Amino acid sequence: MAKLLEGPAMGLFQKWGMRTPHHLVISNVEQIDTLASANPWMKECKMVAKAHEALGGRFKLGLVKVGLDLAGVKKASEEILGRSVEGMKMTQVIIAEMIEHAEEYYLAVKSVREGAEILMAKFGGIEVESNWDKIVRTSVTVGEKATDAQLEDCAKRAGFTGPMIKKMTAFAQSLFACYDSEDGQYIEINPLVADKKTGELVALDAVTMLDGDARFRHQDWNFNFAADFGRAYTPAEKEIMEIDSRVKGSVKFIEIPGGKVALLPAGGGASVFYSDAVVNLGGTIANYAEYSGDPPGWAVEALTERVCALPGIKHIIVGGAIANFTDVKVTFQGIIAGFRKAKDAGKLNGVKIWVRRGGPNEAVGLAAMRELKNEGFDIEVFDRYTPLTDIVNMALNKQAGERR
Repeated sequence: MAKLLEGPAMGLFQKWGMRTPHHLVISNVEQIDTLASANPWMKECKMVAKAHEALGGRFKLGLVKVGLDLAGVKKASEEILGRSVEGMKMTQVIIAEMIEHAEEYYLAVKSVREGAEILMAKFGGIEVESNWDKIVRTSVTVGEKATDAQLEDCAKRAGFTGPMIKKMTAFAQSLFACYDSEDGQYIEINPLVADKKTGELVALDAVTMLDGDARFRHQDWNFNFAADFGRAYTPAEKEIMEIDSRVKGSVKFIEIPGGKVALLPAGGGASVFYSDAVVNLGGTIANYAEYSGDPPGWAVEALTERVCALPGIKHIIVGGAIANFTDVKVTFQGIIAGFRKAKDAGKLNGVKIWVRRGGPNEAVGLAAMRELKNEGFDIEVFDRYTPLTDIVNMALNKQAGERR
């Protein structure tokens, strides 16, 4: 799952017919006056300023300011931008109109094994956590759509009456359409409120999780996902994410500072296995990475260059189990090209490379890897008959004095 920040999430809601507050995102205070001249609502209503980061409990952390005029928005933004909280630097602020309302509601759609589950409650905000057992649910089977009848029944069971039943039904239909069409995994609106002036339902805040690997199906996804590790993505991580969004298959890369063992595994299973094995034997990993689904060689080459550029590494472990359809020859050509570029740039001095792989064209691919010894690479290459555990053991035994 990949998380959307509040701004792009609100954009998706608007796309599918759900009302949200007027809002915009800034990265510096100097933008506010220019934006205010182009957005009259900023001078006509009270506003909220919030840190636009993937961070829970923003209100308790002092990262949400309410009831602001334009001067107050500037002051609040100055206080938030640049502040470090839990190791994360605040780089953006979302400014939104305040919607006057009397009650708060809850609405969500989440992926389950059988399909999707729609959750609804006639309460919201901080009340949700303490009343989780009172939330009403209805299920939708894989490939099916939510019906008005079942959503009306859900709204009635949740305690809604009169015209609000139809309003909740329509809003829930829009939310499910968004979830179903945008490769949603989990979308939660909390709170959902009724505007006192118009009676319309408005999504004030949301947690939005999508299938990040589905970007190739959505040409209008012009947003980046939020970082998963309580920090902004590094330039190298962003580069690989951008490549991943354009290619068949997958390439992934996350940096972990201070590690000695760099990983370049084939597939998510291998990445988890190698990570656990290294840590279990007292080693330290320098990154998370994987390539899978038969990505093009150039994408694997770019991933390899980023792995080789990790500072302070002593070992690189390459490969995985036995591939079903990923072409070992093609992906190894990309890895070899990345190794050569890294070596030419002086990135592999003192680094030992360990390779273990099986799959289509493995003989050709492994032979090409072994030829790197003749080019001065410190490399050991093994085929499918060498257990994956042996590769980690051999690597760590070679660096016994560096495990801590």
